[in-house]
Amino acid sequence: MSNVSPEQLLAQLNWRYAVKKFDPSRTIPDSTWTALEESLVLTPSSYGLQPWKFFVVENPALRKELLPHSWGQEQIVDASHLVVFAVKTNVSAADAERLTSWSTKVRELPDGALDGYKKMMVGSLARTSPADIDVWMSRQVFIALGNFLTACALLGVDACPMEGFVPAKYDELLELTAKGYASRVVATAGYRHAEDKNATLKKVRFPHAEMIERIV
Repeated sequence: MSNVSPEQLLAQLNWRYAVKKFDPSRTIPDSTWTALEESLVLTPSSYGLQPWKFFVVENPALRKELLPHSWGQEQIVDASHLVVFAVKTNVSAADAERLTSWSTKVRELPDGALDGYKKMMVGSLARTSPADIDVWMSRQVFIALGNFLTACALLGVDACPMEGFVPAKYDELLELTAKGYASRVVATAGYRHAEDKNATLKKVRFPHAEMIERIV
């Protein structure tokens, strides 16, 4: 198995930026997009609960409908792909049961092998208010966003994370509420337009020494 070198990693992270203008004529190849979707599936989450679903909006007409509810940001319609990151609503003991049942099957464990783990998760959820559970699970969704952005960079795909949208309208137009989900953040992916002036701007980050502190 070959690893990405430290130099390659930093080169791609320096190359990436939040694209403001995508080239609408360019589409992400199927094999590349499949890998990016799998990077979402492989995202780690608290307890491994995976309290999310990633809605890939392919319908051009629907994307146009979403545009006015996205502060008019053209990335919504011009990018090759649009992903809506949604949190599962009403996470409960049933989700802990689903996880342990699936884990038992995947890892070929004897029945009941994960009962202790399930009890721990159920207890944790029971001690937490529904509002706090929603905040907790929503934070997991942003882990998936970070994973996706890094995966895009490593594959040479441009992306833009977007919180500038109206979640309630997205939920309505995509019928997420009926499916038991709520939108939290959006990401567009594709290839930068040659006219996107942001591509040539220097990356602005505070000095390493100010951002990293070693505690010894």
